[in-house]
Amino acid sequence: MNNTTPPTSLQAASEQAAAKIAAMPVRPKVISCPICGLRFISYDDLNGHYISEHPDSIPPIAVTLNVNGKNCDLIIEPQLTLKQVLQFHLGLTGAKEMCDRGACGSCTVIINSKPALSCNILAAECDGKIIETVEGIALIPKWKPLIDAYCKWDAMQCGYCTPGFLVAAKALLERNPSPTVEEINKALSGNICICGTYPRHAQAITEAVEFMAMEYANAVERS
Repeated sequence: MNNTTPPTSLQAASEQAAAKIAAMPVRPKVISCPICGLRFISYDDLNGHYISEHPDSIPPIAVTLNVNGKNCDLIIEPQLTLKQVLQFHLGLTGAKEMCDRGACGSCTVIINSKPALSCNILAAECDGKIIETVEGIALIPKWKPLIDAYCKWDAMQCGYCTPGFLVAAKALLERNPSPTVEEINKALSGNICICGTYPRHAQAITEAVEFMAMEYANAVERS
């Protein structure tokens, strides 16, 4: 693929994604009360504190999220969305918040192999589930042609919606490795781009599919 984007830029993005995933906490560094700020040694102590000091409030809950292949034990407030937890608890900013109403697709992630809107689902509902974000996709060599094609075809302008499109495209190609343009447009129809880059997405994905098929054929021939 004749990629017009400097390789150093793509490499830097991949390295940044790797650093963010490595920095995700596997357990809370501090267990503190979100109401009064007191710190506790254990989750049970925090629950006891709520019973005695905040009886009318709902205490935080303990959840385990598998994010980009890494199990993260978290203590979170039950009203937090997955989008909020990814950003503020795990430091992953790839999923963007645009409408915060589940209407634009900018916050798309993959949950148990299916695309989902992280602003529209509670993190508590994701306990024990496998979650993949654009940061995780950026680290998988198989999907580099997809990212390269998005850059080559300028399937982005401001770039704010791009992570959501990439995640939705990856989810599509997982279940349909050779989609038609019509199938691509249908799969991405829940993603909104205010810059109007829609025609470029099908071009990028179609080229990525061709390149990935060629790489697969070469790998089979070498084996």
